[in-house]
Amino acid sequence: MAGISLRRARTIIRKTMEAGREAGMKPLSVVVLDAGGHVVAFERSDGASPGRFAIAQGKAYGAVMLGMGGRAQMARAEAQAYFMNAVNGAFGGQVVPVPGGVLLRDRRGAVVGAVGVTGDSSDNDEVAAMTGINAAGLTGEP
Repeated sequence: MAGISLRRARTIIRKTMEAGREAGMKPLSVVVLDAGGHVVAFERSDGASPGRFAIAQGKAYGAVMLGMGGRAQMARAEAQAYFMNAVNGAFGGQVVPVPGGVLLRDRRGAVVGAVGVTGDSSDNDEVAAMTGINAAGLTGEP
């Protein structure tokens, strides 16, 4: 698999949104990025605030650019705040190092992109993301 297809990205988004609705989460916004950090697909639930794109994108962007999910980034930020501040400066302030940013790997373990979810608590965002990723047959690294 060379990258993430639009079809698979749409599956992730649809299943993530469904998981959020079924769990009674607040309106979610979901973005899928390719391995280069470019947007493949994005969707914002009715009622989600318009600024959610930037948050979802920042969660996913940090994951793909650093090769680690949002939960791992948050731990790194807590342990090495200067490093994460420098990283965020290097990436133009685009990194949001919290759960809800999930690195995507294919069956061979190659990074194919990342998913960013926002709208509810970061922990719930991550749960919804993992549901969508699993439904698309990929492996997520939170």
